[in-house]
Amino acid sequence: MPFSELIGQNQAVALLNQAVAQKRIAPAYLFAGPPGVGRALAAKCFIELLFSGPGSKKQDPQKLQHRLQERNHPDLLWVEPTYLHQGKLLSSKEAADSGLKRKAPPQIRLEQVRDIGRFLSRPPLEAARTAVVLEQAETMRESAANGLLKTLEEPGVRATLILIAPGVDSLLPTLISRCQRIPFYRLNGENMGRVLENAGRPEVLANAEVMAMAQGSPGEAIACWQQLEDIPAEILQAATKEINTTREALELAREISKNLDTQGQLWLVDYLQHNLWQRQDSLGGSGKQYLESLEKARRCLIGYVQPRLVWECTFMDLCRT
Repeated sequence: MPFSELIGQNQAVALLNQAVAQKRIAPAYLFAGPPGVGRALAAKCFIELLFSGPGSKKQDPQKLQHRLQERNHPDLLWVEPTYLHQGKLLSSKEAADSGLKRKAPPQIRLEQVRDIGRFLSRPPLEAARTAVVLEQAETMRESAANGLLKTLEEPGVRATLILIAPGVDSLLPTLISRCQRIPFYRLNGENMGRVLENAGRPEVLANAEVMAMAQGSPGEAIACWQQLEDIPAEILQAATKEINTTREALELAREISKNLDTQGQLWLVDYLQHNLWQRQDSLGGSGKQYLESLEKARRCLIGYVQPRLVWECTFMDLCRT
């Protein structure tokens, strides 16, 4: 039972099992929902179900699970956002392992979309069909999305594409119209506890601040915990206290841009927003201006504006609120 690992997503499991049972597998799916609630795990489980069905070569179920977990099955292409460094595409893990200082968020690139077309142009080798998963599909630029649109129009009779994204608003409507939507939801407290216990992270469950920030997403809870461990305590302390002078603003902006990559800085925006909501009653009208400044900082960081400049402008705005 491939979906036995997936907790708290009964509707998604029912829809996917029904598609296989009725032999009505769509050419493309959109797994839509917040990050960290099991979308990627569901994709792996669904593909395991497809690859173990009629028309596929028989193989040991545990071996199939391992190959899909390692993403080295010849009929599976798993695409995730990458960084472009010296002409090479690096995943987030590869970039971290190589010590690359990342100045902008990763994205799914046109070259990767072209690889999908080449992958789907050949017949499956072992399974009854080929499968492609695009993780964080919302990171595609318009050129890559348009390239993917051509593939979705003619994916092949024995191919299934799975796009993983936060929701329908994060992708081009033309892409959405060619996908069957499978909804994923945030987990309740009981299921959050089960997932974190199974993942061997009970210490995360005990941190009330992290659990509040995660809002029903076990993956987000683990990521928040790791970020809290990685970010220097003095930066968190300085960023959450009142900034009174321009000098304080400029020094803090320098420390953040020097010590945190873009992903860490985006998380810091989330952390400061959460901290603000906790203190909103004591801030009065300035709280709304603070939120607007942080949201503007997020948009600028995602838009590849120079990070130090973003934080300098943000903290200087806060000096005046």
